[in-house]
Amino acid sequence: MPEVKTIQRKVGAQAKPTRKPRSSPRSNAISQVRRERGSDVFQTLRDMAISYQLKPGERLSEIELAQRLGVSRTPVREALARLVTEGFLEPCTRGYMRRPLQVQDVLDLYEARMAVERECLRYAVERASPLQIAEMQEFLALSRAAAPGTAVQELVELDESFHNRIAAMSGNAELARMLGNLNERVRFIRWIDMEKVGRDSTQKEHGAIADAIERRDTKAAAQLMDEHIALRREQIVEAVTQGLARIFLGDELAK
Repeated sequence: MPEVKTIQRKVGAQAKPTRKPRSSPRSNAISQVRRERGSDVFQTLRDMAISYQLKPGERLSEIELAQRLGVSRTPVREALARLVTEGFLEPCTRGYMRRPLQVQDVLDLYEARMAVERECLRYAVERASPLQIAEMQEFLALSRAAAPGTAVQELVELDESFHNRIAAMSGNAELARMLGNLNERVRFIRWIDMEKVGRDSTQKEHGAIADAIERRDTKAAAQLMDEHIALRREQIVEAVTQGLARIFLGDELAK
């Protein structure tokens, strides 16, 4: 009988739930710092990919990037994997490489951008509040007031901001996210095109689109947007050729 009692006591002791150690403020702080550092590394590498500081076809070394950024290899490895999912990099033997800049890829991106822009615009016409429309018109007025000779980089940022505003007015966060990613991946085309077209033409087209949204004229807005962002194949071929030349010459491009 004593043996039974002993076993029962042991079983009872084993059945008691074990308490998980509580995380200390110090460990929470360390975890937060690691997350922030990982986010910083990802954003830095993403910016380098967008601006083609990572050149098309360039093989990337975790060790070299970690040394360059002054961090461990872990956040670099995680950032590179995320950049594959976003379309900036692709896996290769023993690592990653910046995706080559090819005409067909850019054409695909532009077709995708046009499709997403159309949907954003359609929903924006239906859903935009009077306040959002008024804010967009105010934004365009401020854009037109920018000093002559404004740097191309700033003009590109204003152009992207206009399109991102329409995406936000659509009320669809997923469409807005998709457009943001596409805009970043074709930024260098927008950069080269802006140098040729100039600010006046772009701002005039933006104003016409905004007026169509304000009138709730879906058909007119869609036609104006198609005309605004459409590029012929030969224009894209030319832009890719120019872009590659400038990237490998080390010119500032799409920063």
